Amino acid sequence: MRSIRRGERGPAVVEIRSILVTLGLLAPADEPIFDPALEHAVRIFQQQRGLSVDGEVGDETWRALDSARWTLGARTLDFSVNNPLHGDDVRHLQERLLEMGYDVGRTDGVYGPRTARAVAAFQREVGLYPDGGCGPQTLHALRRLGRKVVGGSPLRLREEHHFRTSGPSLVGRLIVIDPGHGGQDPGIVVPDGPLRWTESDIAFDLASRLEGRLAAAGMRVHLTRGPLGAEAPSDLDRASLANDLQADLLISIHVDGHRNPAADGVAAYHYGTENGVTSTMGEQLAGLVLREIVARTGMRNCQTHAKTWELLRYTRMPAVRVDIGYLTSPVDRARLIDPIFRERVVEGIIAAVQRMYYPSEMDVKTGMIDVSQIRLALSQ
Repeated sequence: MRSIRRGERGPAVVEIRSILVTLGLLAPADEPIFDPALEHAVRIFQQQRGLSVDGEVGDETWRALDSARWTLGARTLDFSVNNPLHGDDVRHLQERLLEMGYDVGRTDGVYGPRTARAVAAFQREVGLYPDGGCGPQTLHALRRLGRKVVGGSPLRLREEHHFRTSGPSLVGRLIVIDPGHGGQDPGIVVPDGPLRWTESDIAFDLASRLEGRLAAAGMRVHLTRGPLGAEAPSDLDRASLANDLQADLLISIHVDGHRNPAADGVAAYHYGTENGVTSTMGEQLAGLVLREIVARTGMRNCQTHAKTWELLRYTRMPAVRVDIGYLTSPVDRARLIDPIFRERVVEGIIAAVQRMYYPSEMDVKTGMIDVSQIRLALSQ
């Protein structure tokens, strides 16, 4: 689907307008045109949902709008292997089950097998037939009962327990490295005299350097794409690859851009929603990656941020996206095209990955891990 933007007309614009009116973000109007008021409403929706705020309706924003039309109880929810249900109603059900102590995994708004098993477990406990579907009786039982889990988020407790008990070694762990864009999608492109710098090329160079260094430390490493290819994989494809591989971590590498050349710095993103639901270990990994890169490069710290981007939302392991500098900034561009600088970035990411597996009593200060010692320890 191509992006729908200001000035366009048609049935799709009417449907977008209808959803935003229902959500209370737009006043009703008869004009089937993507006008400034509609663009403003789309931007508000994107901001609320943790999406990229561009005022256009591309694939990801359209899927988020389609999910937002559903409220819990508006339809019967059940599990379908070939065409699983998506929607805000599914996400609200998952959040409710998590509060009650049932393991639904990530609250991704997809009625998958894990959610169906959690619903069936709840149904057995309350004396309903455990078919794994959420109809009126199951919904009524959910609304009658209070939360069971106290003392913290069940998802956070499960994630933290997994990392606490898995040990500090990186050997044998599987990480997916995702160089952003690729194929005919170069991402940010900046001409520089006779040269042409692209986000996809820089991201792949960083990813391939990281692949080699992590493999030398004993990790199993997969890239989501190669240096060439006619078409870049979608974020859904990248998330599916990581899930199918049962990866322990995913790190997505991007470079940013802005119309203001003064914009510079590094930022990291993890899964999180507007109501505070977050991937705790993803948030921790994002913070570690950001701080280690800043300590080793001196780049501006643009902080960590919660997003619901599909790459972060649909992965079942801690996943982060890091935007390393602005290719449109002369300062950052000079850094990014320097191989020595890229090596320092890679060292920062490796240090962050290692620190993810250190128990609290073993952790060290930011910037203090000598990543060469990780490989040396493996050879001994």
